[in-house]
Amino acid sequence: MAEQLSQRSVAACVRAAVAAPSMHNTQPWRFRFDGTGFDVLADPERALRVADPHGRALHISLGAAVCNLRVALAADGWVSRLAPTAEPAGAVRVVPVAVRDPSPDIQALALAVARRRTNRDPYADAAVPVAMLESLRRAAATGATRLVVLDPVRRGAVLAITHAADTWLRADPQYRRELARWTSEYGDRRDGVPAALFGAKATTAALPLRDFGLELPTLSREAARFERHPTIVVLHTRGDAPAAWLDAGTALQRVLLTATVHGLSAQPMTQALEVPHLRRLLAAPGGRWYPQMILRIGFGDPVGASPRRPLRTFVPQRTGVA
Repeated sequence: MAEQLSQRSVAACVRAAVAAPSMHNTQPWRFRFDGTGFDVLADPERALRVADPHGRALHISLGAAVCNLRVALAADGWVSRLAPTAEPAGAVRVVPVAVRDPSPDIQALALAVARRRTNRDPYADAAVPVAMLESLRRAAATGATRLVVLDPVRRGAVLAITHAADTWLRADPQYRRELARWTSEYGDRRDGVPAALFGAKATTAALPLRDFGLELPTLSREAARFERHPTIVVLHTRGDAPAAWLDAGTALQRVLLTATVHGLSAQPMTQALEVPHLRRLLAAPGGRWYPQMILRIGFGDPVGASPRRPLRTFVPQRTGVA
């Protein structure tokens, strides 16, 4: 049935996939459509060798792109499945298999794909309603993934560990060089994080946010007061291997799209996940659940979208995606 996908539908699916988040907005994906399905492949040239030496964050980004692609297919009326692939590790095959009218929930998620943003600015002090948090938990919940909303005690512990990790990373010259590679002051590139999206500087150190302007000391940025009691959630998986990381990416994107539907903003706070001895402190007792993503959630003002490369840079020319 996949041969019935029009070129326009193929392009729309790839466009949705590349709207997924990636660490430092590296956009580490490649796509191929062969008439029967999509191959979603990791782009090792865009891997973060310092912050993500084992490819965990890269696989999470791959899973998020797969989620967006399948949401786009579903909104176009296609049920899809994941299929085995002959490609090396770091590849997922998505095959459309049947036609079905999209549900209102799928349509809402599909509309959220283009509206999702990473918001690094202050959020309102208003608490996130319990019903919305429960909706996010359901979006993440599978037998292999779960989302935990932190209570004040655990939130304080996670923020303290994140602060320690941020300090550790700032002292690493290799981390600083890699961060500089993926940040820009003038917004004249189609990847990375431009200065306009760094977010305001916090007036206190209570919220340990990544400083994307670390290697741009002359850059002028406004300071702002962030929320006193941020809502922090942690996404866990049962395993801690590439397959689990892909699951984490799919669950993460479902959470982010659901948050967007509810009018919520989100920001990753992953420094503690990038320092192995500190990440171990976040694991659940018993070693059965592993932390894969930490998110700050709340109500923020609208922010701009991160840049994206042209679609043709993600796909072979014969795919016909312009």
